[in-house]
Amino acid sequence: MERHVEMRVRHWVFVDEVKFFGPGRYELLQHIAETGSIAQAAKEMGLSYKKAWAMVDALNSLGKGPYVVTQKGGTKGGGTVLTDTARNVMDAYKRLNDKLLAVMAEEPELLSLI
Repeated sequence: MERHVEMRVRHWVFVDEVKFFGPGRYELLQHIAETGSIAQAAKEMGLSYKKAWAMVDALNSLGKGPYVVTQKGGTKGGGTVLTDTARNVMDAYKRLNDKLLAVMAEEPELLSLI
């Protein structure tokens, strides 16, 4: 019988023992950057707006500075943008993830033993 065996890695950053940043928040920030909207980002991820807003609020509250800034409506309807802080954390998180995946790829023997 053919089996599909794979290794996965997930990692989080904790602040004062509270889960602060990980794959879900990374993805949320990606969608916010693409759509300019927390509501649209939540919809694309299958999250409630309330859950997405809670994630954004946690990032903005626990981080060294805001990660997401909302802009009030007007002639163009407002929107949401990421700060440089958010983009820098996302870049660092992605670099770390890429390094972890590369280390795992160097150890294929484990998969053959399972």
